[in-house]
Amino acid sequence: MTGEPIRVLVVEDDPVAADAHARYVARTPGFTVAAVAHSRAEAVRALERTRTAGAPVDLVLLDLYLPDGHGLHLCAALRAAGHGADVIAVTSARDLAMVRQAVSAGVVQYLLKPFGAAALGDRLRQYARYRANLDRPGQALGQDEVDRALALLRGSDRSSLPKGLSADTLDTLAAALRAAPGGLSAGAAGEATGVSRITARRYLEHLVGTGHATREPRYGQVGRPELGYRWSGD
Repeated sequence: MTGEPIRVLVVEDDPVAADAHARYVARTPGFTVAAVAHSRAEAVRALERTRTAGAPVDLVLLDLYLPDGHGLHLCAALRAAGHGADVIAVTSARDLAMVRQAVSAGVVQYLLKPFGAAALGDRLRQYARYRANLDRPGQALGQDEVDRALALLRGSDRSSLPKGLSADTLDTLAAALRAAPGGLSAGAAGEATGVSRITARRYLEHLVGTGHATREPRYGQVGRPELGYRWSGD
């Protein structure tokens, strides 16, 4: 991942669990721990402190059961105060009504305790791909692009390929894209891998949909704009 790391506030009343979550975050490329809070009040102070310092929190890992109030009340408070941080609930609360309330409060992901580093790492990487797809200027090219960006948060199974796509060809296209820091057009990708432009574009669009590549317009010859694809990371 390039650019500034995603700043994370860990909110967890259990000091041992809070330390573990912070270590998981720190070990995940593209993320940094902005602060750790053990209560709702500490979380509010951390959010204000980081915003005042010019480095606002991007993501909150939020335990829902805090000693001085429910985590969802913190969600409402941070929105009311104008904080734009997203929230991943990290909780043992399995009640489906609570899940619905969390979604209504703006929680983007819901991770059940107990979990290991791999599970949290997966959620963080999904979130990073989601941000990479939306943290750029311009407008969505269509409904499909919006759907793909939102699907990244839901952990779509990247191991299953759409009908007609081959894993070997996908690996070849992905390798070509990795080796091109400036990105490739579908035509250039096809020439580099020995497939047609149309075939290359199908695979490149799949890589965009799974969060492994980004798409942007390029302007070459007058009147002939084309799409460029750039590798965005594993």
